[in-house]
Parts: sequence; C-alpha cells; structure tokens
Amino acid sequence: MKKYTALTIFLLACNIVYAQWPGKIESTKQILLPNGWKLSPSGRSIALGDLPLNMQASSSGKFIAVTNNGQSTQSLQLVDAKTEKILDEKKLSKSWYGLAFSKDEKHIYVSGGNDNTILNFSIRDHKLAESDTIKLGDAWPKNKISPAGISVNKANTLLFTVTKEDSSLYIIDPSLKKIKKKIQLPAVAYSCVLSPDESKLYVSLWGGRAVVVVDTQEEKMTNSIPVGDHPNELLLNKKGSYLFVANANDNSVSVINTASNKVIETIATTLYATQLTGSTTNGLALSSNEKTLYIANADNNCLAVFDVSKPGTSQSQGFIPVGWYPTSVKVIGSKILVTNGKGNTSMANPEGPQPISKSDNSGYQMGSTANNKLQYIAGLFKGSLSFIDAPKPEELKSYTKQVYANTPFTDAKTITAEGETGNPIPRKQGEKSPIKHVFYIIKENRTYDQVLGDMPKGNGDSSLTLFGKRITPNQHAFAENYVLLDNFYVDAEVSADGHNWSMAAYATDVVEKTWPTSYGARGGSTTFEGGRPLTYPKDGFIWDYCKRTGVSYRSYGEFGDYGKANIKSLEGHMCPNSPGFDMDITDQVRADAWIHDFDSLLVANAVPQFNTLRISNDHTSGQKKGKVSPQSAVADNDLAVGRILEHLSHSPVWKESVVFILEDDAQNGPDHVDAHRSPAFVIGPYVKRNTAVHTMYSTSGFLRTMELILGLPPMSQYDAAAIPLFECFTSKPDFTPYVAVKPLINLDNRNVAVNESSKRSELFNFAKEDSAPDLDLNEVIWKSVKGENAIMPAPKRSAFVILEKKKKDDDD
Repeated sequence: MKKYTALTIFLLACNIVYAQWPGKIESTKQILLPNGWKLSPSGRSIALGDLPLNMQASSSGKFIAVTNNGQSTQSLQLVDAKTEKILDEKKLSKSWYGLAFSKDEKHIYVSGGNDNTILNFSIRDHKLAESDTIKLGDAWPKNKISPAGISVNKANTLLFTVTKEDSSLYIIDPSLKKIKKKIQLPAVAYSCVLSPDESKLYVSLWGGRAVVVVDTQEEKMTNSIPVGDHPNELLLNKKGSYLFVANANDNSVSVINTASNKVIETIATTLYATQLTGSTTNGLALSSNEKTLYIANADNNCLAVFDVSKPGTSQSQGFIPVGWYPTSVKVIGSKILVTNGKGNTSMANPEGPQPISKSDNSGYQMGSTANNKLQYIAGLFKGSLSFIDAPKPEELKSYTKQVYANTPFTDAKTITAEGETGNPIPRKQGEKSPIKHVFYIIKENRTYDQVLGDMPKGNGDSSLTLFGKRITPNQHAFAENYVLLDNFYVDAEVSADGHNWSMAAYATDVVEKTWPTSYGARGGSTTFEGGRPLTYPKDGFIWDYCKRTGVSYRSYGEFGDYGKANIKSLEGHMCPNSPGFDMDITDQVRADAWIHDFDSLLVANAVPQFNTLRISNDHTSGQKKGKVSPQSAVADNDLAVGRILEHLSHSPVWKESVVFILEDDAQNGPDHVDAHRSPAFVIGPYVKRNTAVHTMYSTSGFLRTMELILGLPPMSQYDAAAIPLFECFTSKPDFTPYVAVKPLINLDNRNVAVNESSKRSELFNFAKEDSAPDLDLNEVIWKSVKGENAIMPAPKRSAFVILEKKKKDDDD
C-alpha cells in the first residue's frame, strides 16, 4: 500500500473541498457516492437481494413480497411488515419485476423473466411453500416474451400480465394454467392495474408514452391516454377515480381522471424547476387516508411528497431521503416502505471471489442474499428495504433539508457552472473558449489501479497493477506530463449503461433495469448502444445536442460500425472506415482510420468541433488460445492513443484542441479505493503540465467540461451538477507537440498456453463488449499477468474522506 508523507497529507488537505473519496463522511454522517451525490437514508432498513425492482403488500398489509432482479442471484423474499423481518426467501433462476398477491393472501405470483413463465408460490405458515408454473411459451431465445407487471382479480380466477419483449397482454386462468387470450399492445409494457370493479385494466406502455385501457369483459383495448416519457408504475386510488402514472424520463407523475380518461394534471417531482432528465420517477404510494402521495425518484435517491387531497391542484410538501436508487414505495398504516435498488451505501468489500458453484448463473458461490460475497461490480450492490415512520410536518422539513444537502444539482448550475475567471473552460453557454476542437476517446473497462497504480504521484496500489508503465507508456506519459487524475470515477457499472453515461450523462430506467438480466446470462434484448429508441434519454445523446446547437461533429466507431450509425443523428457523421467493437481488429487499424479521415478533413478545412473515437482493445480477449494476449491488447490500445495524440499535436488545429480520454466503465478490476475508479486523461496546449489533481471527478464532469467548451447546454442533472475540470487547465498554453512512446512489448503476442484459464476463455463470447462473464474474464486477465496460480484480490468499493484514508495507509 502506498505510503503518504505528512507534507503530502497537508497538501491534499488544502484541497479537501474537492478531494474527498467515496464513503462515509464522518462529520456529517452522509455517504459520498462515486458520482458526487450523497446518501443519508432515513428510517431503519434490512438487507435485501440483488436489485429489488418491485415490492407488493398483501391485502391485509401483513406480508410484503419483494422480487430481486439483479445480475447475480435472483430471488423472491417474503417479509413480515410488522416485525420488519424476512420470513422466507426462494431463489429464482430468472425473474423480472412482475409481482402480485392473491386477495386471500395464499398465493404470490411472480414473473419468471425470460423463462417466459409466471411462478405461483403458495404461502403456508408464513413461509413460501411449493410453486407452480404457468407457461407463456418456450424459454428465451426460442420465444421472446418476458412477463413484467402482473394483476390478479379478487376471485383469483383471472391473472393479467403484460410483457416487455413481445409487447403483449396475456389473460390467464391461473387454476388451469391456461392462456385465455393474448392482446398485442402498441409498445413495450411495464405495469398493469385492475380497476376496483375489475371492468378495466390499465397498462403502462414503457416505450409508448401512453397508458392503454383494456375492457376486461370485451377483452380489447378501448382507449389510449397520452402521458409522459417512459411511463412505468401505476397506482389507482381506492375508488378507482384517479390513476397516477410515474414517468421516469420526464421526472413527473400524470394524474388521470378515469371517468374522462384525461390527464388533469402533471406533477413535477424534481428538487428544482428543471426539464433535465435525472430524477427517474418510478414508484408510487398513497397514504392510508389517500391525501398524501409518495413518489420514488430513483436517481435522486429520495421520495417526493405531495398533498393530493384536491386532485388537479396537488401541492408539494417536501422530500424524504432514502437509499441508493429507490425502485418501489408502499404504505402500510403509518409506515412508508421503500426498496432501494443499490442499497444504502457504496462500501469497500474485502472478501475475495468465492469457490465456483455450478448452481449459479454467475459462476460464483452465492450465500444468502444478505451475506452475498460476490465481487463482480454488477452484483456487488445489494438492495435494502427501508421502514420510515410517516413524518410529521416538522420532521418532513428536516428531511427535505437533508435531501437538498445530499444533492449537488441546482437549477443555477444549469446556467453557471463552477469555475474560475480567466480559465479556458467557460462557465456559461455562449462564453468563448480558446479551445475549438474536442477529441473524446472512449476505451473499455479498466480500473485506475490496474493501469496507474504504479504512479508515484497518485493514490495507487502497485500490487494491483496489471498494465503498468511497461505496457502503457503513453498513458503514463499523459499522466506524468499533463495532469494525473487519481480521483476520477465512471458513472456506470458496465458497458451497457457505460456508453449511455459516456454519451448522455444519464442511463434511462430501461437501461438500468434490464442490463442486469442480460449480464446474468438470463436472456433479453441487449442493444443498449443506440440500437433501440426505448433506451434513449428523452432529448437524446450529445450528438443530438450538437446537431440542435449547430456544433459540427463526427464519430469514429462509437454508436456505429464502419459508417453504419446506430442512431439517426449520427447518420452522415460516421467515419466509414472506423470499426465498432471487435477484438479481432487491432487498435492500430482504428488509429489509422482516424488519421486518414482527419487528414482529409484537415485539407478541406472541415475538422469537426466534436469528435468521438472508440479505441477499445484494452477490453482484451482473456487467455483464449490464439487471440492476442491481454498485455499485448492493452499495449496495442496504448500505442493507438499515443499515435493519435502525436498526429493531432503536429497538426495546425492542435493549438485550439483538447483531448479527453476515459473508460466507458471500470467493470470488475481490482482497485483499492472503489471499483468505479478508472484511469482518465486530459491532454492539450491549455492543460496544465506535470500536475497531480486530486479533485473528485466523474464521467459527467468530463462531459460538462466538453459542453462548456462547445457551447452546449447540460444534458441531465448529472453533468449539470458535476464539477468541470477547470482545475486541470491553464490560460498559458504550451504548444509543444506530443511524441508517442514506442511499445516495449510485441503487440502481436498470442495466447499459447493450455491451462484452466485458456479453457475458461474458450467459453467466452468476445463478439460484443461485456458478453463474456466479466468476473471470470478479469480473473483470467489477472492470472495471465501474475501467473496461473495467482489469486486475484477483490475489487473494493469506497474509502473514507481523504485524511482518514491517508492515515490508514500510513498505519499499514
């Protein structure tokens, strides 16, 4: 572990405002997340499983059911609402969101996910007894169905389920396990709810900006009611006269008068008056007297509280701080219950990977969900269930104050960013910068310690370094000669949400709630990089903002492949010779394609203002026999970015250029601070030289810096809130060109060994990023560098504020 001198601690302490590290802040008892937002969950909580997406209360309020739908172990949990203890738990091979009690509390129906089933669990003696299976079709990939929301009539003679893969409504006789009718819906569906008289079923169209009304007697759609973007959870009041619809992409709730089928008001759930995405409204509950509406804002980590006693004129009452990514909220008596999808903290986890168990999809042993020791980032967070006593007015004021204290976003920041006078990074849209051309290079899946842990000036752990200076001499030169950033964190967990965060400063609820299924080898649609409009942020990606603002742009392999664009705004803006993700194509090919294209544009005086480059072979192909070895793949990647910098810096546009380089995500690699921590670089004439910057930055902060340079507005609450990288820049440019460092190893070294790792690698799918099981892949990469018998240390999450961390390191 790196040792720090008293002088180093003092100098870092001078920067304490920005240089905090993720984890508990002792002075305020808040938890600082890697994205710069904070948690201070109210109430008391119990541990749940991996990504609890849905929670339902039984008719008497005696039981709570929770379905956990994450990447690792998926499960159904039964909770005693009074004692606040878990009564029972059943592991599920596949599941997703759908959950409903029968009226008599003798059955729980739960979605079987891409097994295309509904599981019917009996409840006996406060336990989950045997289950029965209602089959909708053969499992994925033969049939693409995936039941989502479930609703059951009072007599338990009809079950309704809507689906997210074939966009349908299935009407089922649960006793006979027979499908009575299938109704095609206009778009991907999320949830459904029966009216009190059971004559109507309301269905939210997740991909359709509408709620459809189905006549349950005629068994046909009768109305479509326009609502906000990404409508998900639905809630009817007891009389069925008002329907509340959570709209994730609009940060809003639509209130529908069911007699007229009209929206009578739209409730804005944000902390400030903003149109920026980022609150991710996705859970609803009414108080027992139905005068108060509680709304879960997943990405704001809070509940919005509204007085809805007079529908049409609802009034904000305040906010309640909860855990990380709340997904569902319910009220039983005077208790508010909240499922927090990612739990209550970003924590360090010192346990290593556990012995392999063939019974689990992830390939790693799974204990009880509360004590799960899986180390892969996608399964590292475990959810929680909060129990909060309904606050009195004075308590709600205190809660509201705390929510604002946890939130770095303000409406003022959308207009004026943090910064300093005279800095090359403007603070407002429209202000001029001496920088005219932005080059944004996106790489794949490395942590800080894996690459830069050997940098003496940084907070690194060299024992975790796999691709140090010998393998990545150019990246080390960037960090040494320009700015070393040892407190940078990606906003994403994996590539599915990583490319969205990297290009939009946001990943929608569709992305966040569905990637764990495919990453857990449970099937499901996987086109997260622009392939499905359903996954898009409301106002698009950064290229859409460039198009609307008149900023010229071009992409080299990001969100496209050899000129074929995945999204409309990139059509005609893709380099035809730049490949997308393909581990059989070297990054030298990608560098050559950019150099050739750049030179042509330079001659035509048409170099775009904004350029995105995918240079991705640091992903590696593990130890698959015949493929390029991990070290050579990373060295190939390093040389490619070095060559790009050299070529750009010797061009006429260098004097007005800046290059930003980051990984789309950090995945599962070991890092002694946090598994989100990743190498990131800023290079250009206006970038400081030979400087270590310990300020806490994020993917969104990089994007905010680019936006300010280009004159773009923020895209979400996250880039608006993030700290721009003004501390990395100087008003006194140094135009010295960069000279690429030649590789110190052969870039074409191939895997030749036949061992356990090479055999495991043969089973990996490298055709698409992250299709290989990343926990296995990272262990294979570790062994390729450290030796076949070397044990990979666990990736760790979070630390303490910087002074506490340095003290611990010195003690070590």
